[in-house]
Amino acid sequence: AFVRERDWDQFHRPKNLTMALVVEAAELMEHFQWLSLDQPLEEETFREVREEVADVFIYLVRLADELGIDLLEAAADKIEVNARKYPADRVRGSAKKYDRY
Repeated sequence: AFVRERDWDQFHRPKNLTMALVVEAAELMEHFQWLSLDQPLEEETFREVREEVADVFIYLVRLADELGIDLLEAAADKIEVNARKYPADRVRGSAKKYDRY
């Protein structure tokens, strides 16, 4: 409804949405770029991160909608694929890629 009210459907094609998604993901990543591993987020930074997470989510949902992808079904299917690629008894505690163990 938000997009339709603004006549933005014309701009929300998969190409545009994937580009916007990557831009928003980069903006999210920027907040963490120079933090140490254990450094907590300051309150203002947390608010900004929260907004960037929402932007990423919104563009992902729009992309899935445009392509007719059920995100929950796709995620469940991908978890099954990953479970086969990364069996817990073989990869527990390891960050190696599936073709390296």
